[in-house]
Amino acid sequence: MLTVAITGATGAQGGATARALLAAGHHVRALTRRPDSPTAEALRGLGADVRHADFDNRASLDAALAGTDSLFAVTTPFDTDTATETRQGKALVDAAAAARLGHIVLTSAAHADRGTAVPHYESKYLVEQYLRTAEVPWTVIAPAAFMDNYASDWTLDGLRQSTFAWPMPADRPLTLIPAADIGAFAALVLQHRDEFAGHRIDIASDECTPSQIAKILAAAADRPIAHHEVPLSQVRTRSADLAAMFEYFTTVGLDVDVAGLRRDYPEVGWHSFTDWAADQDWPTLLAPTPTHQ
Repeated sequence: MLTVAITGATGAQGGATARALLAAGHHVRALTRRPDSPTAEALRGLGADVRHADFDNRASLDAALAGTDSLFAVTTPFDTDTATETRQGKALVDAAAAARLGHIVLTSAAHADRGTAVPHYESKYLVEQYLRTAEVPWTVIAPAAFMDNYASDWTLDGLRQSTFAWPMPADRPLTLIPAADIGAFAALVLQHRDEFAGHRIDIASDECTPSQIAKILAAAADRPIAHHEVPLSQVRTRSADLAAMFEYFTTVGLDVDVAGLRRDYPEVGWHSFTDWAADQDWPTLLAPTPTHQ
């Protein structure tokens, strides 16, 4: 039985990994800046040991990692910036190395090691490179595009108007993965350190074009939904980083060996996009949002 520390435990990837490990009978130490949040309370209810930890407070990291066997590490630039993500990721690696952990599993991004010029891929790759210099067994898992993003934020706003607004051509394939599969794969890696140590693995569950995605969403939500290609210039006004990512998706493509992953690791229970879409509560998600006078 392992005791695994998980950063980002109240987020999508960390939460999915925590639930997968708890279901497998392992101890989970859920690290979060907000141990009193509803999401943290839900993890406690599942049996997780929730601890406060802050990437910018080394003492809190040292205390949170003490007595654990392994670490699942999530970093993000979206609450701060890419330079902060890299700095905090390196601080986490240093703390894990000082704690003499037996394994660090870092979640990055598919193709981040290929010189994409996408800012938040580049910042993650800097953390990857730093991790390789640490004297700790490591594995990097690198998820493709998140299916879960299709049920949130501006994409969901478009679906309420029967439009799948997406900054890619209708026929350009994109590899996809839900958070649940990231968590299941991460749990597999953590439980089989010797098999995965020293490896970097791009992961995805399915591949679809925007046209196919729109059709699948329409069937799952039981309403007409048509793909509309959003101009990259429009995305760029919101985020140069995301615009660079979508440009990479369109010009180079985000290829991942989906068939090979399904063949080699069937125990993950990979979900197709159709599976994922069927599991969403579309009546609630697509309910009109309150308007403010």
